[in-house]
Amino acid sequence: MIRSVRGLLAATGTDGVLVEVGGVGLLVHVSLHTLMGLPPVGSQVHLETYLAVREDALDLYGFSGPSERQLFEACIAVSGVGPRIALAICGLDAPDALRGAIQTGDSRTLQRASGVGKRTAERIVLELRDRLGDPAPGGPTTGRVAPSPPVGPASEAREALLALGFSGEEINVALQDAPDGADTAALVRHGLARLRRG
Repeated sequence: MIRSVRGLLAATGTDGVLVEVGGVGLLVHVSLHTLMGLPPVGSQVHLETYLAVREDALDLYGFSGPSERQLFEACIAVSGVGPRIALAICGLDAPDALRGAIQTGDSRTLQRASGVGKRTAERIVLELRDRLGDPAPGGPTTGRVAPSPPVGPASEAREALLALGFSGEEINVALQDAPDGADTAALVRHGLARLRRG
């Protein structure tokens, strides 16, 4: 089992990030939360990882730290929640904030993730609220998450593209013709496609 990778951040894209380790390029799927915290392309990066083994593929998922990986692993243990949905949930907020939301029964927060409906969110809360343990040191101690200002998909996509090194002006142009009602991931893909075309 591959539990972590350390190497050169060679590229970022809609499928994940490319990390070069010992001359081998590894495609690592990351959450929006992790993506926004990465250093610029060309820097050294360290990611906690989870290897998902299927009959037809080996998919590597990367996380900002062990707390995010533990949340991901807890989510995929829930019936009907696969790695892609778990990664979308991890991308909503910091791991301790999401842990607090689950422990307090806040299923509406989870519904903001792409592919998560009301029933799936409620199932995650029901199965995990008593199994996640205490937040990591330095995290929330009350078990409650302070309400955060509303953040729409456009703002989240803009933050992700800024984290990838694009300027605000470039992003404004790239997103000006984005489809209405698109979620964060779709907006990031649209923006990257426009920015790559120049």
